[in-house]
Amino acid sequence: MRELLLREALNEALHEEMDADPRVFLLGEDILDPWGGTFRVTEGLSTRFGTERVRETPIPEAAIVGCALGAALLGMRPVAEIMLLDFTAMAMDQIVNQAAKLRYMTGGQASVPIVIRTAGGAGRASAAQHSQSLEAWFTHVPGLKVVMPSTPYDAKGLLKAAIRDPDPVIFIEHKMTYGVRGPVPEGDYTVPLGVADVKRPGTDITVIATSRQVLRALEAAERVAREDGYDVEVVDPRTLYPLDTRTILASIKKTHRAVVVHEAPKRGGWGGELLSTIVEGAFDYLDAPIVRVAAPNTPIPFAPEMERYIVPDVAEIVAGIRQVMA
Repeated sequence: MRELLLREALNEALHEEMDADPRVFLLGEDILDPWGGTFRVTEGLSTRFGTERVRETPIPEAAIVGCALGAALLGMRPVAEIMLLDFTAMAMDQIVNQAAKLRYMTGGQASVPIVIRTAGGAGRASAAQHSQSLEAWFTHVPGLKVVMPSTPYDAKGLLKAAIRDPDPVIFIEHKMTYGVRGPVPEGDYTVPLGVADVKRPGTDITVIATSRQVLRALEAAERVAREDGYDVEVVDPRTLYPLDTRTILASIKKTHRAVVVHEAPKRGGWGGELLSTIVEGAFDYLDAPIVRVAAPNTPIPFAPEMERYIVPDVAEIVAGIRQVMA
């Protein structure tokens, strides 16, 4: 099977969905050629589909999401690019009070099929206002779906599913995974929202990780297999909401131990909600307390060595696994 970079897989998904459905259009900052977006995900699209369907916008994020909302209510399927996840803060009224609520408030008469693509996470020394992991904000809001792919295969399939979904989807891409390469089938396929993936089967302990931390969890699993003989199962939820609790709880009931890993700060992070879900659904199966591996409660530093210090790495995941196994 051919291999693509994650950003190439996303680009292919957009090409295919725009080819298949004339209602799909893009809007955002710097998304036209020759830039193709800050991370080159929209490269080539304005050349192929024109500037009516790939629309350059001014800088205000509230306007980007507001225009997408209006277009969606009139039957279009907009894909709005917010350059960085941090900047969604400027459009929270449109996202939280409008897009997320309109299906409910109209008794199902209105549909809001918006995809908000954005890049989160640290790793580029972009400092405190450009490096955050804010996914927990959106999982708290009824009416929003939240997607966090970790591989090129998942990125393409999940983006296509999100574009076809009738509800607003927050699609969070980690900025340090755009260069990850992996197998991607040619042609049309989707990855359903709300279906987790067992990236590595195991019998001794379950590690549930999101986004870039899935890749680090897989590396940690291989390391403890070599050094300690532990057989680690790695589960990628892929969508934080809807959440595939069945797959996660089945894994816990098999291994009886769990580590939860995410890049966001531990306090108030999505891992706390996941831990509660495990306790409510599989407490009697646990042979040890669950460990969370997450960032400390501090803004992201600018200095690269400081940034590396606070973002969870392979060594911290290994330590978490060993703590639970002990």
